[in-house]
Amino acid sequence: MSNVKRPALEGTVAVRDDRRLSFAEYGSRGGQAIVWMHGTPGARRQIPLEARTYAEQQGLRIIGIDRPGIGSSTPHLYPDILDWTRDLEILLDTLGIDTVRLIGLSGGGPYALAAGVGLPDRVHGIGVLGGVAPTVGLDAVEGGLIQLAVRLGPLLSLARVPLGVALTGAIRLVRPLAGPALDLYAAVQPPGDKNLLARPEFKAMFLDDLLNGSRFQTSAPLTDLVLFTRDWGFAAAEVTVPVRWWHGDDDHIVPLGHGQHVVDRLPDADLTVIAGESHLGGLGIAEEVLGTLMELGPRRATAQPAT
Repeated sequence: MSNVKRPALEGTVAVRDDRRLSFAEYGSRGGQAIVWMHGTPGARRQIPLEARTYAEQQGLRIIGIDRPGIGSSTPHLYPDILDWTRDLEILLDTLGIDTVRLIGLSGGGPYALAAGVGLPDRVHGIGVLGGVAPTVGLDAVEGGLIQLAVRLGPLLSLARVPLGVALTGAIRLVRPLAGPALDLYAAVQPPGDKNLLARPEFKAMFLDDLLNGSRFQTSAPLTDLVLFTRDWGFAAAEVTVPVRWWHGDDDHIVPLGHGQHVVDRLPDADLTVIAGESHLGGLGIAEEVLGTLMELGPRRATAQPAT
């Protein structure tokens, strides 16, 4: 595996109920902050090397956060995704971050959108890359692989902890074969993801993230699936923060129609279709995503009518 530079800063922050969230930070310590929410599965280092380099060059500060049950983040099942933003607020305060922008890949998308509802005065913009759509409530949409989780929802809720233990044990067994396993996964993906995973810098990033994130535990993906099949705690109409959404037109995991469905329901959102790309396509245009996101905000208050 190619060498991947360690984060500029890595550690854990104490949040509610004596729990901890682990994070990794790249770029400039004093720069404008972007929180990067990893996919499902994924962990805090699932940030493209291109994005890390761009952050260094532009003086930005990118922070990846492990969700509960991955890395050193304490396992925990939130009542809904919106509740996560109360932990995010504590983490931002602890790291001395006032205003922030968020990027969410796939399963990280709902968490990024939630931040726009839970912390509307601090979040200046949101980028979503192939984000998961709601499965219940006013904004629900059917289809895609997430429907498998919907059907298995009751089982996942009951067996989440033992399944997490089993998954952690299985990943520890295959750790020595992580590289060939990633190659095998890539071989059966659509052309877009296959080509991206064949690029040495992306393979190195994914392996580094997998091997570090799964070192202690791997229950976070199961927790994500449980939360995705519940009401998220907010509706799309409540996300008043500007959202820019990128989606591959050959996405085999979250269909393009799901992205369009959510974007149509967001008050301030634009959809960019990535031609010929599949689920991970957004990772291959990190500079475009970051550049677009940094142009959003700070949002101005509505002008008061003259008296």
